[in-house]
Amino acid sequence: MPRLSKFEEYRFIGYRKNMKVYDCDNPEHFAILEQLEKENELVSNNQLQSFAPDSLEEAKNRSFKPFK
Repeated sequence: MPRLSKFEEYRFIGYRKNMKVYDCDNPEHFAILEQLEKENELVSNNQLQSFAPDSLEEAKNRSFKPFK
């Protein structure tokens, strides 16, 4: 599956501005996240967050909501 640079090892990536978590294994989620990154340079502006363990439950524990 494709991944964003600096987040190659992570499936779930959170966007800090909207507090949504995106599943990079979902092609629709990844396309939206990739477009947001291109438009806003999220990686270089430190607006993305990974989770350890890399799970939706951990993202929810950190107040992120699943993107739908």
